[in-house]
Amino acid sequence: MSTFGIVMFLLIAGMAFWLLVFLMAFILPYWITLGLFEQLRPKRIFEDKENH
Repeated sequence: MSTFGIVMFLLIAGMAFWLLVFLMAFILPYWITLGLFEQLRPKRIFEDKENH
């Protein structure tokens, strides 16, 4: 029964490791890039009255 516990621990730890690798490799750079584009986009100070 202890072998089953060790296998389950390694399976869950491995899934957590690969999830963190995926987050750091793909999602985090994507999120940072979207944030930078949002900051660099010109802001509209005055709203057009005709559009409302």
